[in-house]
This record gives sequence, C-alpha cells and structure tokens, in this order.
Amino acid sequence: MSDYFEAFEVSPVPPPGPDATPPEIYRGIYGMPMFVNVPTSDLAASADFWVRGFGFIDLFTIPGQVTHLRRWRFQDVLLVPTGAPPAPPAVSISFSCVLSQIDEIAQACTALVPGCTAGPRKTPWNTVDLEVITPENARVIITAARTLDADSPEARNLEAAGIPLPKG
Repeated sequence: MSDYFEAFEVSPVPPPGPDATPPEIYRGIYGMPMFVNVPTSDLAASADFWVRGFGFIDLFTIPGQVTHLRRWRFQDVLLVPTGAPPAPPAVSISFSCVLSQIDEIAQACTALVPGCTAGPRKTPWNTVDLEVITPENARVIITAARTLDADSPEARNLEAAGIPLPKG
C-alpha cells in the first residue's frame, strides 16, 4: 500500500474533531464523478424528506422527471419517479457529515418518519454511523469521522491494512 498518499485537499470533508464544522452546501454545477439514482413513487414527498431530514437542497427539479439534490460537493442524489412500490434495500449509500450533525439528522429524520433510524454506532474504521431507511426504502448511512487516537485499535487496524495515519 505504499502507493497511497494524502490527498485530503480534494475532499470537502473537514478533518475530524470536536470543533469540526461542515462545509457550506455546494451550489456549483460540475461533472459529477459519482451520484446515486433513487427511484421514488412520490417525488415531492421524497424530496421533502431528503431536504428536511438530511439537509440536502433541491439544486433543480424537472417536474415529473427528476429532482437533483445536493449537500456537500460530490454528494449528489437524483430522485427519479417510478410507478413501482419500493423494494427492500439491496445496497446502501453513505454521506459524510461532522460529528455534531449526527444527532440533529437522527432527530430530523425520526420526526419525519418515526422509527426510520438505527444507531448511531461507532465503527472499527473510526466513524460514527447513523442508518436511515428513507420513505422510498433507500438505506442511507450518515457517517462522521472521529478524532483518531494513534494508540487506539482503530489506528492499529488502519496501519495493519497499510493505510498511513494522518499527520498532525
């Protein structure tokens, strides 16, 4: 794994820590390197949940065809209408946040759809994850990095995998 190098400057995710603040919503138009399509039988209700629950914005809507949602840079979701009822989630999608946002997102989503969240829980890869099942039955993981203790089991796991620990 010696081919890896630090490239945190290309990411909108701030360094973890108790004072980490989320970046502003990104409103620029760019070629999306990755995005997710979420089929929904109710475009307006789904957009409302993603906006009020997760803090996305409606970047633009083409009525009856697509709603393009955005949060941070490179966090793009396209809601697309379908007549089919939602199927159980086969995969999940994850979106980064900062630790201070986990509880507020959990509360907002639960207020919109009681019982839709699980967690938050700490992971072996040094994050805190909140699982949300959305009204269209998408499994969304909201994840926040924790401050890395160089003497922790998580740090040892990263080093054992060949991933260099962040400096500083």
